[in-house]
Amino acid sequence: MAKTAKKPDPAKAAGPKEKKLPAKKVKVRNQVKKGKHGGTMVVLVNDLLHVGKQGELVEVKPGYARNYLLPYGLAVIPTAENLRTLEQYKVKVQKAKEARVADLKVLAEQLSRLPAVTIEANATEEGHLYGSIGPNEISKTLRGKNLGVDPDMVKLEHPIKEANTLTEVPLSLGYGIESKIQVLVVALSPGGKK
Repeated sequence: MAKTAKKPDPAKAAGPKEKKLPAKKVKVRNQVKKGKHGGTMVVLVNDLLHVGKQGELVEVKPGYARNYLLPYGLAVIPTAENLRTLEQYKVKVQKAKEARVADLKVLAEQLSRLPAVTIEANATEEGHLYGSIGPNEISKTLRGKNLGVDPDMVKLEHPIKEANTLTEVPLSLGYGIESKIQVLVVALSPGGKK
């Protein structure tokens, strides 16, 4: 049997055959948003002095964002995912801050119950110190008593330069928590003993 050729269907032959083109891919560029003054918009991860608070959307110079804030992780580009992550991070930071404030209040209570802190130093016969007692020495003495006070927390107006004096020293522990301690400077005798 011989095969017969099929005749083309007149309905199909009338119109040209349409080719289905692949869908065009749309490239989404992750561009940094510009502010109204031409700067770069970023969301701050931490509080920055003279820039803004944590979680704020701020406009900064493009070079500052590109060369400092973004590489050091101090700010992120405001995308939906980054904003979600930042909200979770803010909750963790808030809990840590509350715990730190509670610890500082306990420390302030311990410091207020503390009698005068005695620091020994070399002095002349007239009572002048060889050198002075500053925030570093006061902090070191308090750390020796298991009280975590950093030198930058000691707000001493001027160093103590006289022996056998009782001085009231204000402390700024952070988060608005203040305390005061009494510092007694005792002169060591020339032999190194009291």
